[in-house]
Amino acid sequence: MQRFQHTAIALLSTAVLSLPAMAQNAPAAPATAASASAYVAPPWTYKTQQLSRNDVDKLLGNPKKLLIIDVRRPDELGKNGSFPVYLSVQIKDLPEALAYIPKDRVILTVSNRAHRAGAAGDLLSSKGYKVAGAVGSLDYAEAGGSIAKITPPPAPATSATTPATTPAATVPAAGPAASR
Repeated sequence: MQRFQHTAIALLSTAVLSLPAMAQNAPAAPATAASASAYVAPPWTYKTQQLSRNDVDKLLGNPKKLLIIDVRRPDELGKNGSFPVYLSVQIKDLPEALAYIPKDRVILTVSNRAHRAGAAGDLLSSKGYKVAGAVGSLDYAEAGGSIAKITPPPAPATSATTPATTPAATVPAAGPAASR
């Protein structure tokens, strides 16, 4: 019995001492609605500078020397909007599009939160392009910047009564073959 008590005490003390370690490895509590909506950016790992709204606004002040390249998918552009004028080249297509990108302009790369834009900026810089930096359009808008959203035109209205179609009139062909 005494041996059992020593074993039980040893197990309990081990369990008590390991509680702090278990708490660190325990799954996090479910996120509340407020914390779930707050975006936390991953660490910036690119050579291209991540630009602030003020930095971008300064670049936009000289549009003749600026080329904005948006590297997002078309569905992201439609959903989130972008700058009023931009060249749309998805990040996966950028290496094949380099020949069409002018080297005489300063380039601003754009994505939702700037990370794909940072990767695009690094690629462009490595190929000799002048890259001013990268920006996330969502970050820019959250900082008070103006982002344009392109809305598709409304679908044509269909009327309840469709006009009756008449067959096209047959026009005789002109020329000698028509008179036979």
